[in-house]
Amino acid sequence: MTLLIYFLSGAVTLGFFVGGLFFLRFWRRTGDKLFLAFSLAFGLLGAAQIVIAMTNVYFEDRSAAYLVRLAAFAIIIVAIGRKNRKVL
Repeated sequence: MTLLIYFLSGAVTLGFFVGGLFFLRFWRRTGDKLFLAFSLAFGLLGAAQIVIAMTNVYFEDRSAAYLVRLAAFAIIIVAIGRKNRKVL
């Protein structure tokens, strides 16, 4: 059972990093900072998933790696807010 958990955790990590690379490519093509923020956030989510898998701590209240996820989601929220902000 633990082998399956490691496999799925690796698949999720790979998905985060591939998503981050796609957003990085879109940022290089368009220069839009929103794509850069998404790329950074997905990289942080992938790094947090690696830490969670390596430490075998899957409970939110016992792992500091979830603070990295919080930072990633904060980056996304701030980037969307900045993108939708009206220029005066």
